[in-house]
Amino acid sequence: MRSVINSTYITLDGVVRDPQDWPSLGSFSDDGAVVQSALLEQCDAVLMGRHTYDGFAPVWSAQSDPFSDRMNALPKYVVSTTLTDPTWNNTTVIGSDPVGAVRELKQQPGADIVQYGFGVVSHALMAAGLIDELRLWVHLFVIGTGTSDGLLFRAGSFGRFDLVDVHRLGSGIVILGYRKATG
Repeated sequence: MRSVINSTYITLDGVVRDPQDWPSLGSFSDDGAVVQSALLEQCDAVLMGRHTYDGFAPVWSAQSDPFSDRMNALPKYVVSTTLTDPTWNNTTVIGSDPVGAVRELKQQPGADIVQYGFGVVSHALMAAGLIDELRLWVHLFVIGTGTSDGLLFRAGSFGRFDLVDVHRLGSGIVILGYRKATG
């Protein structure tokens, strides 16, 4: 069975929303790019919500390098009730029952599925036990502007994970790798 691996940038105070506006992204290190590339290479599909899609599609579709070429070539699944005509190639919209759709994707043959961003979709998948791994890219600052819809941790969210990896990048960002607890 395929795994869903969520890869999310997070601040020390738990903010996950709009990382493109954070100050540390300008100092993203080469070793971070290597880690991101390795994750994308082990996966053969990308999963995201509408907010992440709206941020990713114009950026990645306009670039051509090994990472963006891989991202552009992969099948992409976007959970949205409002997106009807995606412009990013290889994009399929999941318009209803994202939990059922992801459960079905996990049963199909293939490599792992990477999910970027952590919002409504991620909380629903976590509640259903469908996120197998979390990779939290902890950025070294407190942003102080998080609201409940922009935080990783929300009331009602539940999931048990075991820490399986800690990787410190040259920029100081720490990637915490968690795998769904089995017991």
